[in-house]
Amino acid sequence: MKKKLLAVIFAVALFASTLAGCTSGSSSNGKTYKIGALQFVQHPALDSAYKGFVDQLKVNGFEEGKNLTIDFQNAQGDTGNCSTIANKFKNENLDMTLGIATPAAQALANAITDKPVIFTAITDPVDAKLVNAIDKPGTNCTGTSDMSSIADQLKMLMQVCPNVKNVGILYTSSEPNSVIQGNLATQEGTKLGLNMITYTITSSNEITQVVTSMVGKVDAIYAPTDNVLASAMPTVTLVTEPNKIPVYAAEAGMVKSGATMTLGIDYYKLGQQTGDMAAKILKGEAEAKTMPVEYQTEFSYTVNVKNAAAIGITFPQDILDKAEKVNQ
Repeated sequence: MKKKLLAVIFAVALFASTLAGCTSGSSSNGKTYKIGALQFVQHPALDSAYKGFVDQLKVNGFEEGKNLTIDFQNAQGDTGNCSTIANKFKNENLDMTLGIATPAAQALANAITDKPVIFTAITDPVDAKLVNAIDKPGTNCTGTSDMSSIADQLKMLMQVCPNVKNVGILYTSSEPNSVIQGNLATQEGTKLGLNMITYTITSSNEITQVVTSMVGKVDAIYAPTDNVLASAMPTVTLVTEPNKIPVYAAEAGMVKSGATMTLGIDYYKLGQQTGDMAAKILKGEAEAKTMPVEYQTEFSYTVNVKNAAAIGITFPQDILDKAEKVNQ
């Protein structure tokens, strides 16, 4: 009788443990999922987005080394590399791919049509032809946009630098996301009474020459979420700092690399949003074609105290009270 009772207890315990393994946080069925991640170039913003993506997948029950394998590839800022890596992923049995920044996502979308392509750090997914519409993508692609409020960013610049009149917009002409933001900055700045002057580069090799040509012509520089500039901001400030030109960057990573200030998004949180979206698709709870593209609605101040002191700028106290202060 005692043996039978022990057998029943063991069976109940085994059944309970099985149920415990099927909770909502689990990816279920013991399957190992495979994701190919393609990042256009290495710099703090995109790195943070990727980390947030991986961390949030883990929160949702998908963990590397357990039930998830991620093949992470960096294209080193080369669109040709993007195409090569995307075609490599196409020939592998992946459950999903992740494109970080517009050129990476476009390469994946062009190569892969039968599996979900999730993207992050894309300024305008419609213009990039990744989705048909923001609310109903209609393709195998969806994800998150890093578009910020350019009008509010320029208002911050005017608050910190009340005498600013001529603003140089600096971006890479071959990056569609940068061109879009450059055009929007011209429109919004003009509405605010600023004289917006466009300067473009085609590669990081041109930065010193182009920024030097801006000296004496602009009171400040506006840099959008541009991948080339984000990876080479110290080169920009080598010219602007001794000439006391403030650089307004569209995201915090660029400020941490030398720019003066921003009111921007948090790329780690953007990656987390993307991870939540990916998890829903992997669990079968949603499909890319019907999952709306998501944006961040909260923006935060980041100021470079060291750079500001070097160029003679004092931040208003209300901004300092709210801002993350870097390079102190």
